Amino acid sequence: MAAQPVMPKSWRVETKPHKFCPGCGHGLVLKALGEAVDELGIQERTVFGCDIGCSLLAWDFFNLDSVQTHHGRTTPVMTGIKRARPELICVAYMGDGGGYAIGSQHLVNAAARNEKITVLLANNTVYAMTGGQMAPTTMPGQKTETSPYGRDPLKTGYPMQGPEMVAAITREGAYVSRGTVTNMRQLKSMIKKALQNQLEGKGFSFVEALSTCPTNWRTNAEETWKYLMVDMPSHFKVGEIKTPAGDVEGAVSV
Repeated sequence: MAAQPVMPKSWRVETKPHKFCPGCGHGLVLKALGEAVDELGIQERTVFGCDIGCSLLAWDFFNLDSVQTHHGRTTPVMTGIKRARPELICVAYMGDGGGYAIGSQHLVNAAARNEKITVLLANNTVYAMTGGQMAPTTMPGQKTETSPYGRDPLKTGYPMQGPEMVAAITREGAYVSRGTVTNMRQLKSMIKKALQNQLEGKGFSFVEALSTCPTNWRTNAEETWKYLMVDMPSHFKVGEIKTPAGDVEGAVSV
């Protein structure tokens, strides 16, 4: 008899296999979140909010109270739930478009107000669901549907450094880091710290996860892994950027 896959208890087994494309990193980010929820024993009090974009495919991922919001509005929706029910653990899940483009004003202001929620953002450097257009995180020289010759920073700027921006805005008690699906143990540790920070009521918590999109990158397995492990970290430094104890000098791996 074939061994059954090990899934987090907070996942909904009946919705697996998930709806994401083969090779997509969203499933790995959500696995790290599920394991963190299990280990902290907070399933019964956690509310999961997901954005439009590829992240919307997580709407039925968990055995958690879940809500799908309008595009870019996940952060304020979870903020409202947290303010109305402070005892709940509120997680806002989104992609780089939902967090750094249409939802950037909400992210900035929630961070400035030090809202006691946890934001988890998957960064795959493209607008994936709509066909692979250039996103705020698209890297210099990267070819997309709307930058067929590669992104030119002189014309369209450089990739958004989201966690660094959030760390600069937040005050005491915040937790800010950047992980990657190439290191699941580290990523889960970061998500657990972000959730624990909310449990303790210390401040805003934000984790960016470097993720994959071979469908829109048009890469095979070897090329996808190189892009994630070598190319992306050259622009997006992995590690903790801010902890409740204060700023970290640069991104420090954990």
